[in-house]
Amino acid sequence: MKNSTLRYLLLAAAFVFVSSEAEAKKVKIKHGTLAPKGSPWYDGVQKLGQRWKKASGGDVELKIYAGGVAGDEGDMVRKMRIGQLHAATVTAIGLGQITRSTVALQIPMMFRSYEELDYVRERIRPTLEKELREGGFEVLNWGDAGWVHFFSTEKAVTPDELRKTKLFVWAGDPEAEAAWRAAGFSVVPMSSTDVLSGLQTGMVQSFATAPVYALTSQWFGLAKHMTAVKWTPLSGATIISTRAWNKIPEALRPQLAAIAQEEGEAVRNEVRALGRRAIDEMKKRGLVVHEVKDQAAWEKAAESAHPAIRGKVVPAALFDEVQRLTKEYRESKK
Repeated sequence: MKNSTLRYLLLAAAFVFVSSEAEAKKVKIKHGTLAPKGSPWYDGVQKLGQRWKKASGGDVELKIYAGGVAGDEGDMVRKMRIGQLHAATVTAIGLGQITRSTVALQIPMMFRSYEELDYVRERIRPTLEKELREGGFEVLNWGDAGWVHFFSTEKAVTPDELRKTKLFVWAGDPEAEAAWRAAGFSVVPMSSTDVLSGLQTGMVQSFATAPVYALTSQWFGLAKHMTAVKWTPLSGATIISTRAWNKIPEALRPQLAAIAQEEGEAVRNEVRALGRRAIDEMKKRGLVVHEVKDQAAWEKAAESAHPAIRGKVVPAALFDEVQRLTKEYRESKK
């Protein structure tokens, strides 16, 4: 009896040891995003997690904190730096907390088409990824959320009309605030998670974002006027801290990186196709779309901000390189 009991205890201890060892091998990645559940970005991250889990035999798991639960983009970057989060899907706002060079993909009215954006991004991508890596982060994939348009509580078709509103801008970026002010806009810095309450109280009366995000976040419900000017593409990326990435077995990383690239491309293509449909869906719910008649006025407003961006928000050499590349692309299409 004593021998049987001893064997049982030894087997139980061995089972606990093996189970603990297996658990120790698992890598749990906490992933933050402002995108709400049901949005294409959330669905893309969820699919990424499912594919990573399958490819790793269950050893790599992704837990998603969606809808701003993990805080604003600046909060998520800070949390990744101290290990509270490990990965995030962020726009150039969050990326800009790591390196200002990433904001080069969002210079107002620098790009006229997705083709131009893709052409430029592919050529400056090595520089951006190198700087992000030096900051402690790996890029899993690049993406964008569509063209940024202006939404407002009252009709604002011209730059001067928009300048009369209180425009939401992301808090914690004084250089970007200065660029908006250089273009003559009255800005109100705040967390993106406070925009809905800001619209309700009148603290802000307008904001700039892509239609898909305006729909999924429900911001448009309190700002029923959209100005159909292509201000800039809303660029971003899915990133993971180098520290967390290095915890994944080295043999697995190339396969997981390839999966991330595939999912990023799929989401990017889906979001681009959804832009027009998002506008149509919002129109069914009361959105009024105002077509721009004076494109030159908007271009002038954007260009008036460029001196405050070049060398202050975006490194001067990179700003000039983006300008050169857009010109190079346009020349090649003549």
